[in-house]
Amino acid sequence: MARIIFHMAFPVHDLEAAKRFYVEGLGCGLGRTSARAITLQLGGHQLVAHLTDHAIESQTGIYPRHFGLIFSSEREWQELAEQAQKRGLEFYQKPRRRFEGTPLEHATFFLEDPSKNLLEFKHYKHDSAIFGEQGDGRVGDP
Repeated sequence: MARIIFHMAFPVHDLEAAKRFYVEGLGCGLGRTSARAITLQLGGHQLVAHLTDHAIESQTGIYPRHFGLIFSSEREWQELAEQAQKRGLEFYQKPRRRFEGTPLEHATFFLEDPSKNLLEFKHYKHDSAIFGEQGDGRVGDP
């Protein structure tokens, strides 16, 4: 089976600010650029930041819209959290544990880019929580 790469496009109000956040801050690879968009590599996946002339609506809290990565290694998750802190990235939610002591336990933090897009980075203690645990109806915060 060929490798499948996830693609996601999202709005930004300032391409240079987005480039600083994603490339210099987060460590994304920079791909193609134009006057209206930049292509980024995050964890082997393709993100495309598109310049918009419309206001980007801020949301209250982390729902319904955010994106990010799930790390298979807690050490790598911790390294990214430390890198984000050292590089002065804006934490929307600082690193913490959720659902401790349950099969859904995971470490998580949220970053906010300059256009108010939210990114979540997490590591599950049990791999079964990523797509399994269908009997447990907890998804997100109440």
